[in-house]
Amino acid sequence: MSTYRIQGATGEWEVVIGLEVHAQVTSHAKLFSGASTAFGAEPNCNVSLVDAAMPGMLPVPNRECIRQAVRTGMAIEAQINKYSRFDRKNYFYADLPQGYQISQLYHPIVGEGALTIDADEKAGLPEDKVIGIERIHVEQDAGKLMHDQHPTMSYVDLNRCGVALMEIVSRPDMRSPAEAGAYVRKLRTILRYVGSCDGNMEEGSMRADVNVSVRRPGEEFGTRTETKNVNSVRFVMQVIEHEAKRQVDLIESGGTVVQETRLFDPNAGTTRSMRSKEDAHDYRYFPDPDLLPLELDDSFLEECRASLPELPDAKRTRYVGELGLSEYNARELTAEVETFARFETLLAATASAIGKPEKDIATQVANWSLSVAPGVMNAVSDEGDVSNATAEAQAKILKMQAAGEISGGQAKEIFEIVLKTGRDPEEIADAEGLKQVSDTGAIEEAIDAIIAANEDKVAEYRGGKDKLFGFFVGQTMKAMQGKANPAVVNQILKDKLG
Repeated sequence: MSTYRIQGATGEWEVVIGLEVHAQVTSHAKLFSGASTAFGAEPNCNVSLVDAAMPGMLPVPNRECIRQAVRTGMAIEAQINKYSRFDRKNYFYADLPQGYQISQLYHPIVGEGALTIDADEKAGLPEDKVIGIERIHVEQDAGKLMHDQHPTMSYVDLNRCGVALMEIVSRPDMRSPAEAGAYVRKLRTILRYVGSCDGNMEEGSMRADVNVSVRRPGEEFGTRTETKNVNSVRFVMQVIEHEAKRQVDLIESGGTVVQETRLFDPNAGTTRSMRSKEDAHDYRYFPDPDLLPLELDDSFLEECRASLPELPDAKRTRYVGELGLSEYNARELTAEVETFARFETLLAATASAIGKPEKDIATQVANWSLSVAPGVMNAVSDEGDVSNATAEAQAKILKMQAAGEISGGQAKEIFEIVLKTGRDPEEIADAEGLKQVSDTGAIEEAIDAIIAANEDKVAEYRGGKDKLFGFFVGQTMKAMQGKANPAVVNQILKDKLG
C-alpha cells in the first residue's frame, strides 16, 4: 500500500484531514421564508422581510429543506434523529442582518454515517476506504459582500441570506489530498443522485471548509487550521498540499501552528491567515426561542426513504452483476447522474430496436456511451447539434453495427452526419454508401485476385509466417474500399490460405 507522506527536513510527516462541506439544499424557497433561491437574480431581489430581519418577523421551517436533509442522511446510512433543534450562532458581519445565524449545534437532524471512497490506483488510492461522517446539520446561509462595485464602499447582496444549507461534517479520517478529492467527488455524486443539492461548486451551491493538521506518523493530532469556502475538488487538494507543507516547514523551523481560519488564493495556490479560529463557546450558542424543536414521525421518515433512487454503489454493483459490464465501465457510467441516465435510456432503446435482452448488448452500448459518442460529439461540436443525438437515432446505428451492416468506422461517420443534419441513420447508410459488404461472392473474388498476385507471400504464410495474415486482410479491405465486413474477410482468408 502506498502511503502519502510529507518529507520534511527532519523526517516524515503525516497529514490529517477533515472536511466540512456546505451543500445548498435543492428547494424553490429559503429555509425560513418563502423568498426564491434562484441563482443569478439581480442583487437584493430575492429577499423577504424575514431574510432582512425586520422587527417582528418570525421564521417558519421549510418542510422540503428538512426532507432533503433527511434523505441525504439516509443515502449515507446515517442515524436520523427524530428530535432535533435549532440554535442561534451569534456573530456580527455586514451580510448577516439578524446578527446571528440559525444553525444546529447540540441536536443536529442527522447523526453519524459513513461514505466509502473507491480504490483507484491511478489516483493514488490503492484500496477502498471508509470515511466517517460525524453529522449533518441544517443552517441558513449568510449574504454576500461585494468589494469591487465602488472605490470606497462595499455593497451587500442579501439574495443568498437565508438559503438552506446542509453542513456535512466528516471525521478526520483522510490522510492524503487524493483521499479528500475522492471524498468530495463521491459526496457530490450522492447528493446529485438524491437530488438534495445540484453540486455546482462554481455557483457556490457546494463548497468545502478544509481542516488540515500534521503529525509524526502514529502520534497525537496536531493543531489544525481551517481554510474556508474552497469551491472545487482541485482546489481542495491544492489547499491540503500547500497547508501541510507550510505547517511542516513552520514546525521544523521552531515555530508553532496556530488554530486559525485561512483563505485560499487559487491564482497563487497558497493560503493566508484570515482570523483566529473561534470555538463553539465564542459564538454564544443557545436554542432559538422562535423555533420549536423538529420532531419527525415514522410516516415522514418512510416517505423519505421510499423516495430515494438507486444509489451509485448499488447501481455499479448491478451493472457488473446483472449487465456483465467491467468494473471500469460500471464506475465511469455511475460517476455522474447525466452519464448513467443517458446510458440507461440508450440501453433500453437499443434493446428494443435489436430485440435482445439488455445484458446481451450492455457492453456495446457502454463502450459507445463512454467513448465513441463523446469523441464524435467533441469533434463536431462547432458544426453539430447535440439535440440530434437522440437515443432512437443512436439505437439505429448500434442495431446496424450489431447486425454487421456497418463497421465501427462507418458508425462514427453516420453519427457525425446525424449530428450535423438530423437525418435518419438508416437513410444515411443507404444514401452515402456507408454499409459493409457481406456478399461472400464479391469478397471471394477480391481475395482470389490478391492471392494470385502474391503467390510468394502465400508461400511464406503457409510456411509459418503467420504475421502476413494482416497483410492479406489489409489488401482485401483496400480492394473493397474499406467496405468489406471484416469478420467475413477473416473467415474467407482463413479458408483459402489454409
